[in-house]
Amino acid sequence: MTSNAQFVEWAVVDSAIGPLLLAATGQGLVNVVFHAHEPVRDRAVRALGTRFGTEPAPAVPGRPGPLEEPIRQVGAYFEGRLRAFTLPLDWSLASGFNRQVLRELATGVPYGSVVGYGDLASRVGEPKAAQAVGVAMGANPLPVVVPCHRVVESHGGLGGFGGGLETKRRLLALEGVLPEPLF
Repeated sequence: MTSNAQFVEWAVVDSAIGPLLLAATGQGLVNVVFHAHEPVRDRAVRALGTRFGTEPAPAVPGRPGPLEEPIRQVGAYFEGRLRAFTLPLDWSLASGFNRQVLRELATGVPYGSVVGYGDLASRVGEPKAAQAVGVAMGANPLPVVVPCHRVVESHGGLGGFGGGLETKRRLLALEGVLPEPLF
């Protein structure tokens, strides 16, 4: 273990959009990964180990730890009982412009609303940076909690989404922005 190593704990939780990997450090929730079936989970855990210089540890169910509250809040969100996450976040997997945009998204685009890529760029003082906002959304290490699913195209299209467009549709339907699929 290197001298700058940090403790990282992870768990996979079931959700309405499939398994999510949640990872936390002593600073807070650091990563949310979609479609966390075994190969995706293993890649994500290895990447966290490389980034933080430590072997991430699986959370122990029933034992207090840094994932206890994130797991509770993510569950409440998918049950429709939580509209705003109140978790400490570890922003170490985002930097520069991306971090600035993601922080604005986390605090300035509430549950049940959407914002355009260009509008979000303007909010952070870079009105011509709509494409860069799209890149920031694709690099979001904390999807769902930092709601990149709420960023849409100015003409009403969904835009892209790292978790897939069906996942984006389902998250927006959960928040009442889109109708629930008929089947």
